[in-house]
Amino acid sequence: MRLKQLISQLIPRGLAATAFFLSPWALASVGLDVLPGQGDDGPVTVFYPAQAASAPLKRGSFTLDVAWQAPPVAGNHRLVVLSHGSGGSPWPQSDLAATLVKAGYVVALPEHRGDNWHDHRRVGPPSWKIRPQEVSEAIDRIEADPRFKPLFDAQRVGVYGMSAGGITALTLAGARWSPARFAQHCDQHADEDAVACTGGLVHRNGWDGVKITLARWYVNLRYGHDTEAESHTDARVQAVVAAVPMAAAIDMDSISHPSLPHPPALGLVEARRDEWLVPRFHIDRVREACGPRCELVADLPEGGHGAVLSPWSNERAAEVDRYLMDPPGFHRASEVPATFDKIVDFFNRHLLP
Repeated sequence: MRLKQLISQLIPRGLAATAFFLSPWALASVGLDVLPGQGDDGPVTVFYPAQAASAPLKRGSFTLDVAWQAPPVAGNHRLVVLSHGSGGSPWPQSDLAATLVKAGYVVALPEHRGDNWHDHRRVGPPSWKIRPQEVSEAIDRIEADPRFKPLFDAQRVGVYGMSAGGITALTLAGARWSPARFAQHCDQHADEDAVACTGGLVHRNGWDGVKITLARWYVNLRYGHDTEAESHTDARVQAVVAAVPMAAAIDMDSISHPSLPHPPALGLVEARRDEWLVPRFHIDRVREACGPRCELVADLPEGGHGAVLSPWSNERAAEVDRYLMDPPGFHRASEVPATFDKIVDFFNRHLLP
């Protein structure tokens, strides 16, 4: 106890917990394994503390420095689940996952059904409806694995989500939303929030006005009458970070007046030059609604929608959607690691003893 008190005096608040728990895995590597899909459930990718030697591992256009299928070792006994964006995979979030592992966390990334890199059947509200339940199922699956069960307390779990993963995270923090609210938003603001309402199909071949009109019509036809409030919470989730979240579909009263008896701690990451989910229609509304309940974990004034993702390799960069590329003036090399450290610090303060 004297050692912990001394550290608390010497190190700024928020980092003391990291320093106190760091020593057991300070020299550990990042382990990686994938739990195969079960039935309709997709695979769950797991990053975790390990002590085996790491080596480069190619996954898509990303090269990871990991210990593939190495035996896991104890870290800080906490789990964080990462929810990817639409059409996503685990690999663009591998840098954040590795940062969390180096701080002692087990990190799980479920592949969301019908909204991932190889399956787009449920993109949009159909996926948003099932994503929070898939996060709960991922916690169950990690807890059921005898290798990982001893490594975390299943009653104190963190969730991080970006983009479509952001509405997943906000739902788990107590938000309620409906497809009809999304349709209403696009009916009113499709010209200003065009990428969100068209799925990124604007600014490509000069037919933007026609695309926006068709998108407004399609979204209203498909979702305009679906007014049922969607919600899903999990008492095990104690801390949530939503980065550049889809939020136009959310009933903001559920953010400002959460119905949960003990709502999770809620942190936000904003990228002010986000053109995919224009901040004033999404994260800024969440910030205004939740007031002091929310913590602005990181603010990236020059960051775009993809600022919190790992960078693509040079050969793939030309193929990546322009809305995911870094705007001019964004200093990725310094700002992204600092943002990841702030996310780790947020989870440390709200999940660790």
